[in-house]
Amino acid sequence: MKIVSSASISAKHITELKNKLGTLDISVYKQIREAEAELAEAEILITYGEDLTPEVLEKACKALKWIMVVSAGLEKLPWNTLRERGILVTNARGIHKGPMSEYTLGVILQVARRSPELLIEQQQKNWDRTIRVDEIQGKTLGILGAGSIGQEIARKAKVFGMKTLGLNRSGKPVEHFDHIFSGEGLHQVLRESDYVVAVVPLTGETHHLLGTPEFGVMKESAYLINISRGDVVDEQALIAAIRDKRIAGAVLDVFSKEPLPVESPLWDLEGVLITPHLSGRSPLYMERAMEIFAHNLGVYLRGHGEMLNVIDPARGY
Repeated sequence: MKIVSSASISAKHITELKNKLGTLDISVYKQIREAEAELAEAEILITYGEDLTPEVLEKACKALKWIMVVSAGLEKLPWNTLRERGILVTNARGIHKGPMSEYTLGVILQVARRSPELLIEQQQKNWDRTIRVDEIQGKTLGILGAGSIGQEIARKAKVFGMKTLGLNRSGKPVEHFDHIFSGEGLHQVLRESDYVVAVVPLTGETHHLLGTPEFGVMKESAYLINISRGDVVDEQALIAAIRDKRIAGAVLDVFSKEPLPVESPLWDLEGVLITPHLSGRSPLYMERAMEIFAHNLGVYLRGHGEMLNVIDPARGY
């Protein structure tokens, strides 16, 4: 059985896999084009997902049975081809909940305590005690996407005394949320929230989930935090909403085009804090992803047991 990885996995993690599961025929490359010579023999492919095209699958079609995506994002996968060939797909869902929840609460505190403005004042050696800071206790946090990341954000927000509203497909209650709404309740969540964090997967249903109508129902004092995918938000509508003071601002970690082009108005827009798609970054990222892969590979080799994070190819997540 041949395992090929286009995700750069360290020798340390490969050694740990072999210690857990025995001898493995695994080849690791930094990118997919370096792995092309071995794709035809690969029964298992490990990838970040963004390099997996129909052309790559064509080269790997002879033996490929399982793809492990060592990230949570799956929107760039060629789902039609995967469905036709019956290829199993799993991902690393859940490993981001720690860093992404910390990022979310961290930027909320930065916004409330006016950290960006205070840093500018410090750089200018200006002692200005007239800057109006806020607190987040008693504020309402709307979380669009009540999966593992959303739940962890809600859990940590409750520590700060925030009210938590969530949005999911079913509307069924979820731990750490004061109230959960189904998709039809989106506007109600937006109306009530002081901070709105988007953490939904990007699908046909969530493309431009937040646009002009949605920004129109948000509080003028509200902030949007996007840690999902750039195209969940209509960027032009967001720019207009902030310029027209229909919302107070946004913290953006993801964008429709990355890196964010230097000519984008978002760079200079008052009330916008930009980070370069790093909310899920952690020194423990690959370690956690490999724990999931090791569990699933053990199940795969034994031929019985339950794999983690198996993706529904019809839904794409």
